[in-house]
Amino acid sequence: MYSQRFSRPVVLTRHAQLRMAERNISEAEVLAVIDTGDTRYKDDTHLWAFKSFSERNDNLLCAVLVLETMVVVKTIMHHFELKG
Repeated sequence: MYSQRFSRPVVLTRHAQLRMAERNISEAEVLAVIDTGDTRYKDDTHLWAFKSFSERNDNLLCAVLVLETMVVVKTIMHHFELKG
């Protein structure tokens, strides 16, 4: 996978892959979250990207990302809620 938004390859950790399988989230959905979702930065390299999919009934999908020489997807969440 490759992120157009960040101009870097995307790497899924084993943990992220397991969460995707548990939650029936495809690579295409993860890439859509990364490239077209809203973002909230923790600092210069750590952020959340999140997006709502009308065909899913589990609220926002969220990817926890680390920007290095690649986009590292640490985990994938569903039923995500923004706080503060």
